[in-house]
Amino acid sequence: MEALGLPPLSTVSVSRCRAGVLGRTCYSNFSVPSSLKLSTTHHKRHGIVRMQAYEEEYELKQMKDMAAARKRWEALIREEKVKILSPREAGYAIQLSNKTLLDVRPSTERKKAWVKGSTWIPIFEVDDRFDVGTLSRKITNFMMGGWWSGVPALSYDSQFLTKVEQKFPKDTDLIVACQKGLRSLAACELLYNAGYSNLFWVQGGLEAAEEEDLVREGPEPFKLAGIGGLSEFLGWTDQQRVAATKEGWGYRLVFSARLVGVFLVADAFFIGAQQLGRYLQDIRSH
Repeated sequence: MEALGLPPLSTVSVSRCRAGVLGRTCYSNFSVPSSLKLSTTHHKRHGIVRMQAYEEEYELKQMKDMAAARKRWEALIREEKVKILSPREAGYAIQLSNKTLLDVRPSTERKKAWVKGSTWIPIFEVDDRFDVGTLSRKITNFMMGGWWSGVPALSYDSQFLTKVEQKFPKDTDLIVACQKGLRSLAACELLYNAGYSNLFWVQGGLEAAEEEDLVREGPEPFKLAGIGGLSEFLGWTDQQRVAATKEGWGYRLVFSARLVGVFLVADAFFIGAQQLGRYLQDIRSH
């Protein structure tokens, strides 16, 4: 839930995961007496079940935190403590009223496309630390879909409010935007609680913007700034499918060629693994 503007969640215990990995490595590298094989299998199965339980608990905690956050955000909008703007209305407000757009997206999305003249203060940023706890969270994020979506592990910037306060007085008209609208709602909640009273939320985020709505800078359209991973490489995202209908067959052929390339590489690895297995068997037999 950190990526959605909620407090950090406890993740899978790294010490236990590490023990499980080391145990599997040890058993694969050394012969195990037959008297211990049953115990080894039991411990490995127990470790897998325990890992699944942790992952289910993690997902359940995310769902509960998200439901609670949505209720708070809906109250902010219902009571008009935060006003709603469409991307087009935000564009008009920026051009005609000189209102400030506060971009709270992480750098991975910001570097692809941004609104000209906007101020960038991310509420969450890519976590580049490599301590024990962070590594566990990165592994969990990757296993739970990060490899496909390309969404990295993010960490909350505890200096977010301080950075905003250093730049803008509390009576500033702030249009807050992110890629899809969730993190910007979380930012609006923090800003309102800190005393900002003129807050505007871009509904649907920059991903909902058409190119004519806002003055864009950067190499990618707004709609493609939030995609990544293998799904982006293969062109299997909803945003790319929409783009393909506009761009035509040339656009689709690029991703078709990439898909064929992935299959060829996978086949090469499979054949290589088979050859290596046979080679190792030959060495053991002599």
